[in-house]
Amino acid sequence: MSQDNIFREVDEELQRERMRTLWRRFGPYVIGAAVAVVLIVAINEGWAWWRNSTAASASDEYYAALKLADSGDVAGAQAELTKIEGQGGGYATLAKFKQAALLAKEGKQAEAVAAYDALAAAESNVRLRELALVLAGNILVDSGTLADVEQRVGSLNTPDSPMRNSAREAIGLAQYKAGDLAAAKATFESIMADPIAPRDLQSRADVYIGQIIAEGGAPADNVATDTPAPAAETPAPAADAAPAAQAPAPAAETPAAAPAAETPAPAAEAPATDAANPLANSSSMMQMMAPAPTQAPAEQPAAPAAAQPATPAEAPAAVN
Repeated sequence: MSQDNIFREVDEELQRERMRTLWRRFGPYVIGAAVAVVLIVAINEGWAWWRNSTAASASDEYYAALKLADSGDVAGAQAELTKIEGQGGGYATLAKFKQAALLAKEGKQAEAVAAYDALAAAESNVRLRELALVLAGNILVDSGTLADVEQRVGSLNTPDSPMRNSAREAIGLAQYKAGDLAAAKATFESIMADPIAPRDLQSRADVYIGQIIAEGGAPADNVATDTPAPAAETPAPAADAAPAAQAPAPAAETPAAAPAAETPAPAAEAPATDAANPLANSSSMMQMMAPAPTQAPAEQPAAPAAAQPATPAEAPAAVN
């Protein structure tokens, strides 16, 4: 029994010695790793706090600059925006866009285009770069040439570009300004045919197309000249309606049946009034042809009732 206790104590001592050896060997690394984790978490939290604090400050400064711009203090707004640009971050990009917009609002279109071009060249975000190009192209619609607009937004007029319809609008307006109305109409029609184009943009494109057609600069479909051609052939079946108009003729021998013979006459003249509309001609003809069989029997019972006073043989008998 005592030997078992001795062996147990020896084994426990060996295990403790082995653990001390492992700790002396790897303990510093474990402590260093724990300290590194704590430091990383602390640094990350400190960085997040500083970033949020900077963003909040930049946000306040940006909205202060917007208020200055709205109040008419453009110089003060530009000074605030310039300060924000030096801080970096997302608000710095917004400040650059606002700076270019203020330049365009002041009429400094060349400087505004240069600012947008600089943004497009320096921006790493593809969508923001495309937005800068579209804004520059919109300014050049009024101040530049068709080549200048196509240089900015021509690369965006592709089926896989989200900004393609905005680019097409700028190109179409530049084509309209250059006098190429047919090309402008085709460009605006591509906007109308795009299923994902915004509704307001399609509405503007529809207005542009209507203006181009009104000016006669683009060939319009000759719907007004081609439609009456079948209408000229429509009155031809009116001759078939003559028997319907002549059906009450035998009843004209009696005085009472005379008005019945005159009643179908307007039906025979109806196709002439609607000759310009093929659908109206076909419906008038159907109305004219359909009542013909029904009107004749309706007038026949009235003839014998009106014919009795008109017989010469029966007139003396009535006197006697």
